[in-house]
Amino acid sequence: MREFYVAGRGTLAPWAPPQQLLTSGPYRFSRNPMYLGVLTILAGWCVLWDSPALLGYALLFAIGFHLRVLIAEEPWAARRFGEEWSRYRARVRRWL
Repeated sequence: MREFYVAGRGTLAPWAPPQQLLTSGPYRFSRNPMYLGVLTILAGWCVLWDSPALLGYALLFAIGFHLRVLIAEEPWAARRFGEEWSRYRARVRRWL
């Protein structure tokens, strides 16, 4: 989240998005590190509690995150950051 405020000069809120494309910190390795963090926590809970129901919950979150990225976030970034986004997208994977 620090990267959103410092490097991106914005927030996580849709009404105050980053003004700069985030390419530093964890964004050097993944275009979606915060979503990966949430999914890692959910995966840990699945292992800890050996719960099929929790696994289903985690899978629904993973699908939801993926669809949000494909349908909303990446098209927005392409419109907002243009060629800079294209270069970043070619260099850094969506997830891992």
